[in-house]
Amino acid sequence: MRRVPTRVREPATTPREAAARTPRLALAAILALAALLRFATLRTQSIWFDEAATWDLVRRPFGEMLRRIPDGESNPPLFYVLEWIWTRVFGDGEAGLRSLPALAGLLTVPVAYGIARHAASALPRRATWAGLAAAALVAVDPLLVWFSQEARSYALATLLSALALLLLQRAQDDRRGRLLAGWAVVSALALATHYFTAFVLAPQALWLLWRHPRRRAAACAVGAVAAAGLALLPLLLAQAGNPYDIAGTSLALRLAQLPKQFLLGYRGPLALPFGLATALVVSAGAWLLLRRTPRPARERALSLAAVGAVGVALPLLAALAGADYLNTRNLLPALVPLLAALAVGYGASDAPRLGLALLAAQCAISLAIVVGVLADAQYQRQDWRGLARALGAGDGPRALVIAPANGELALRYYLPGLRTLAPRGAAVREVDVVTVAGARDPGKAPEIPQPTAAALAVPGFAPAGARTTKTFALLRFRATGGAAVPVTPDPLAALRFGARLPSVDVLPAGR
Repeated sequence: MRRVPTRVREPATTPREAAARTPRLALAAILALAALLRFATLRTQSIWFDEAATWDLVRRPFGEMLRRIPDGESNPPLFYVLEWIWTRVFGDGEAGLRSLPALAGLLTVPVAYGIARHAASALPRRATWAGLAAAALVAVDPLLVWFSQEARSYALATLLSALALLLLQRAQDDRRGRLLAGWAVVSALALATHYFTAFVLAPQALWLLWRHPRRRAAACAVGAVAAAGLALLPLLLAQAGNPYDIAGTSLALRLAQLPKQFLLGYRGPLALPFGLATALVVSAGAWLLLRRTPRPARERALSLAAVGAVGVALPLLAALAGADYLNTRNLLPALVPLLAALAVGYGASDAPRLGLALLAAQCAISLAIVVGVLADAQYQRQDWRGLARALGAGDGPRALVIAPANGELALRYYLPGLRTLAPRGAAVREVDVVTVAGARDPGKAPEIPQPTAAALAVPGFAPAGARTTKTFALLRFRATGGAAVPVTPDPLAALRFGARLPSVDVLPAGR
């Protein structure tokens, strides 16, 4: 008798398994979006002065790089050490320089997920949604995306300070010494990346000394971090006298601009309507946290908000005392705790539909700003790359009068032959007076200053054209007789756009 083969039916996915899979898929989708926003557009914007300063350091031999940090930088060395290694593998092109910060920015997303999820862990069914809300907010926040694409230490400092906070949260519920040791190591690395991480680490250290049940182990962890800070103190004192540009016209203005820049970035499209809409959304989210979130989750979320608030308040007090280094980029480590606290309101409140709607609205606005910045050069970093392309290849040596003066280093990134004009001068066939729009003037649209009257006439040269775009301006002058004409730096320094001090450089033929 012939046997009929029977089909074995695979067991259907249970509702519990499907429910467990959904958050994992959602987190994976958020991570994919975060990676797309950070990595796919690494070359979209030009390198600007701060990034060119990083490039100028990491392209040198390792020992020389370390020797230059005390006199040329205002941050500790860890980022530059890692970037030096990174660029030996991935190169020092725009993507190579920026991919390490982009990776740090991407890794901050799951760390934010863990921070908010732990804060809402007293509500198991809602904790995951709070974590997803935090991951989404961090993934699309315009300021975090901006610094994930900048070859500086800010994204790494934000990641390490957020990771230290996550380890602290877990140390609250788990007495194993390895969590305290992990917090100490990560905190020390954060300090070695950026001095301002100390302001979000300080309240964490105080909590450990005050509340952790293993007082001796907690004291050892805090002592280790304090020792790392003391080891950095000589470098900090050596760097204290270095020039440091504080954006904004006053401390009050910089402080007032901070909430807007935390949520909307430096510049972007539809600033006023997006700003008003975001203010309403965040206010409603804060109301959900304070009035509709159960007490255990609310209290832990407020402790996160307190870490972020202290991370702003301590630099403000230092600024009022005379050590004024308060600007948005230095306060970036305070942003993730604040977003995580808001995410608990969105994801763990008693009004989940309203929380989801508010989260979707804030993420949509953030995403629109990120896309708008990437699509329009007037919202981006200084366009030294566009200016270099506009200069093109000359048929003889050229003198460049570059404003602002620090743009010389950024322009040299794209024109490697560019050299500072020696006091004795040089014979050139062309003089180009150039400027770019402002880098990150908080609250202002980029402006191209008009050329001064002195820039309209160059002895021995005749006007040979001009070009003005949204991001740069260029005036050309060519030698009237065709032959190269000797020039020296001092007379050319008067040929500038507006009142900004220029750098006078020379570019060989063919560059």
